[in-house]
Amino acid sequence: MPEQTLTIALSKGRIYRDTLPLLAEAGIEPKDDPETSRKLILDTNRDDVKLVVIRATDVPTYVQYGAADVGVSGKDVLMEHGGDGLYEPLDLNIARCRLMVAGHPEVAARGVRLRVATKFVNITRRYYAEQGKQVEIIKLYGSMELAPLVGLADCIVDLVDTGNTLKANGLVPLEHIADISSRLVVNKAAMKMKSARVKRLVKDLEAAVARRA
Repeated sequence: MPEQTLTIALSKGRIYRDTLPLLAEAGIEPKDDPETSRKLILDTNRDDVKLVVIRATDVPTYVQYGAADVGVSGKDVLMEHGGDGLYEPLDLNIARCRLMVAGHPEVAARGVRLRVATKFVNITRRYYAEQGKQVEIIKLYGSMELAPLVGLADCIVDLVDTGNTLKANGLVPLEHIADISSRLVVNKAAMKMKSARVKRLVKDLEAAVARRA
């Protein structure tokens, strides 16, 4: 890619779908559909802007190390990653949900050391450490709600949208950790080397977010 190409890292799914209208308002539209294209780097209607569509958990790493100049990442992923080497200039106000502790209603009354199932190991460890509580963290990648049902864990730390999945499995939200939405993140070197272009993108996206408020 040309040296002055602006590379934007996105992840498939909800964040990608919700980001596309904002990018369109900023004058950037992909020529390829990541769901059907085998390309790893997607062309856009602008020769100087490319999209890379990767795993959500990889977006901060790609931006941190300069493989992408900017990216769109959920606040949960940024909190878990730590955000080193990144600027976070804009809340895009999309893909909103909550990061919660959830479990059976009686869990809060237990005085024992809790076993907590989660994929957010770093966030969970920090959250309980700030409260002076010791917990055993069990890392899982899917079907988080199953862990309390089969006795693997006392509670879970996970993203909650409507809460319907929790309710269907007899679980309830117990503690609120953070409100989550997707953020624009920028590589620190790109902010200096491609300052005008990055700032223009930030400004255009900021205007698009404001129009949708």
